[in-house]
Amino acid sequence: MIRTACLTGDAVAAVLDDLARLRIAVFRDWPYLYDGDLDYERDYLRAYQSPGAAVVAAWDGSRMIGAATGAPMEDHAGDFAAAFANRPERLDQIFYCAESVLLPEYRGQGLGHAFFDGREAQGRALGRRYSAFCSVIRPSDHPLRPAGYRPLDGFWRKRGYAPLPGVIASFDWKDLGEAESTRKPLQFWMKTL
Repeated sequence: MIRTACLTGDAVAAVLDDLARLRIAVFRDWPYLYDGDLDYERDYLRAYQSPGAAVVAAWDGSRMIGAATGAPMEDHAGDFAAAFANRPERLDQIFYCAESVLLPEYRGQGLGHAFFDGREAQGRALGRRYSAFCSVIRPSDHPLRPAGYRPLDGFWRKRGYAPLPGVIASFDWKDLGEAESTRKPLQFWMKTL
C-alpha cells in the first residue's frame, strides 16, 4: 500500500539517507544525467531540515519510492537570487519546490500531484504568495535524450505553472561521463498560490 506524508524538521533527518539514494537513482536518467554520491547528497539535503522546509515522501510499505522537497526561496538565495533580480516578486514571497523524484514504476499514479499538493500547502502555511521550481534545460538534439521522452510541461501547466521568460538560473552537478561538475541551465516556472 502506497502512503505519503509531509515531513518537516527532525522527521526529515530520519529519511535523509533514503532520500539521498533515491535522488541518485532517479537523477541518473534524463534530463539530469546525474553522477552523484551519498556524501554530496547528505550535505545538500541538510537544507531541508531548516525552518519552513518540507519533504513530501511516498512509501510502498517501508520502501521510499519517491519524494519532493521544498523550502522558502530565501534559503536558496545564494543560488537563485540573481535569476529573480529583475522580477517584481520578492524571494520571501516564494516557496521553492526543489526536486521531485519518483521511481519509474510508480509514475502515472497521482503521486506527482500529491508532491505538489504537499509543497504548495506548506508554502501557503508559511504565507507565501507564489510557488516556483526549476526545470533542467537540455537541447532537444542531445545525444542521450531518450527516443520516447515526454516533457512534463503539460503536467506543470495543468497545475497552473508557467515558465518565467528570461528567469534562468544555473547549478553545478556532475553528469554521467564528466570528470567534474559543470554549470547547467535551469528554467524557472511559477504560479500564484
